[in-house]
Amino acid sequence: MQLNEIVPWGRSQNEYQLMFNLSESDLQSKILGCGDGPASFNAEMTAQKRTVVSIDPIYRFSADDIRQRVEATYETVISQVRQNSAQYIWSNFRDADELGAARLAAMERFLADYPTGKAEGRYLPQALPKLDFTDQQFALCLCSHFLFLYSNQLSLEFHLEAITELLRVAREVRIFPLLSLDGKPSAYVEPLRQQLSQQGISTSIQSVAYEFQKGGNQMLCLQSG
Repeated sequence: MQLNEIVPWGRSQNEYQLMFNLSESDLQSKILGCGDGPASFNAEMTAQKRTVVSIDPIYRFSADDIRQRVEATYETVISQVRQNSAQYIWSNFRDADELGAARLAAMERFLADYPTGKAEGRYLPQALPKLDFTDQQFALCLCSHFLFLYSNQLSLEFHLEAITELLRVAREVRIFPLLSLDGKPSAYVEPLRQQLSQQGISTSIQSVAYEFQKGGNQMLCLQSG
């Protein structure tokens, strides 16, 4: 993975709470954030004395490197959102400018926390499908905008291996959204649910109070045993 292949895009704790239906009890648990990138979720939760470990291959790079990449890609991303605004629901954000401001604020909060968080082991450069954690190390894993979103780039087999690994390290896994990048429902969701059910994994699809991509208001919840 090269930094010039990455489009950093940060989301806030409030968005995480909406995307994943996080209760107060959830927030008090030991959480693994998978594919967090430059989200401010870890920074905000840590400021509240809560426990989050974030993993993403982007964490092999320095804060300055990530900042430069944010600055290099921001206008391109926002211009694409403007051009395709009809594909989105503008209830959480008024327009592309407000969305952009929220994303930059989240990424700034992440970048301010990142050097300390790296030193404390809260930001780890790990990548699916194999993680360097012990079994059931976390109560809850949140996978944001990675699995299912990249269905056209990552195989069904990769998804199955990745989800199996997340269920090894966390008692419960929540994945959002269930759409691929083209805005269509991922064709992997139901085949994966069937295969996981055969392994004794409980799965359910839940509606959430967050929708930006049209139709992207559902998450997949998985629990082993």
